[in-house]
Amino acid sequence: MRTITILGNGEYPRTPYPLWLIDSADFVICCDGAFTRWLRRKHQGRKLPDIVIGDMDSLPASVKQRYADRIIHETEQDDNDQTKAIKYILQRFPDEELTIHIVGATGMREDHTIGNVSLLMEYERRFNFSKRGITCDIVSDYSTIFAITDSCSFDCGAGRAVSVLTPDNSLTIKSQGLVWPTDEVVFDNWWKATLNRASADTVTLTFSHPSYALIILS
Repeated sequence: MRTITILGNGEYPRTPYPLWLIDSADFVICCDGAFTRWLRRKHQGRKLPDIVIGDMDSLPASVKQRYADRIIHETEQDDNDQTKAIKYILQRFPDEELTIHIVGATGMREDHTIGNVSLLMEYERRFNFSKRGITCDIVSDYSTIFAITDSCSFDCGAGRAVSVLTPDNSLTIKSQGLVWPTDEVVFDNWWKATLNRASADTVTLTFSHPSYALIILS
């Protein structure tokens, strides 16, 4: 399975795990605004990303000229740079099982954070990640975020903070392994099942019907 890391232009990672995801990845895509910040830092595993993608409105002309061999200029404005990177990955590796980590997607601007995080659910809708053998998450210095589409179990370790968010107010989610069960939660706002905690190493969530939700492990 190929491991790919996308670096966004949010808060640049400082802690070992997200930095390791960049340095150890088989393939790295940098969204254009993050590339100038990449050039100011030293990465142990690689000197440059494999690809820099975006509308290039954030890069100085000198940088675009020097690194033209790895720059992909995407002018369409229907998708943000994170989604452009996802689409490039799917075109570049069309028939492979993939693990995709997105770092630098959160922090600095709340509107960008909310948009980027919610896109994890959109990718399941548009690209059928789970059916194609693709896993995707957002990793920061503080949390790991991933989308689920139906009943599932995941290992997180007892005591870890767990939040469950969904835009589907018709969805009921029964839970095992959480300090505060979600069985009676009405998901009419995003905060309703946040700030929970795992009471067991494995958390099991049972959906009333297939839908979309985000899990945030902190």
